[in-house]
Amino acid sequence: MVIDLMRKENINLLCSNYIGHLAFIFQGCPYVVPITYYYEQSLDCIIGYSAEGYKINAMRSNPEVTLEVDEIKAADKWKSVLVHGIYEEIHGSEAKLLLHQFALGVKNIIARKEQKIPQFISEYSSKLDDRGIPLVYKINIVEIIGRKRTS
Repeated sequence: MVIDLMRKENINLLCSNYIGHLAFIFQGCPYVVPITYYYEQSLDCIIGYSAEGYKINAMRSNPEVTLEVDEIKAADKWKSVLVHGIYEEIHGSEAKLLLHQFALGVKNIIARKEQKIPQFISEYSSKLDDRGIPLVYKINIVEIIGRKRTS
């Protein structure tokens, strides 16, 4: 049976994971890409970062995006959350603060889920490369929808 998740279940799913699938429109076509994210409860937003590229350009031109996060144990036992929101680039000291929250938050989730403690952000996110300073962004949440299937 497939049923809706309660708000608390949606938040728990977002808080206990750090990899999701970001959906956006680029040049009229829908795209879905995996991202590392952190749900910041105090701000009720998703924090992410990326190098400049088609994903950032797409979200600049069409800031309405969706993040999908799931936990699948079997074909008949899964949970999935869709976060509909608005992309916002963050700069300066706020960007540094959010990137710090992102790094600490993701490290804590990895420690809980995988019983290991990464020392560097590059151990769980690949966006630090030679393409320049990463761009920090928020997805300001408009709506959260969740469903689950239990046998």
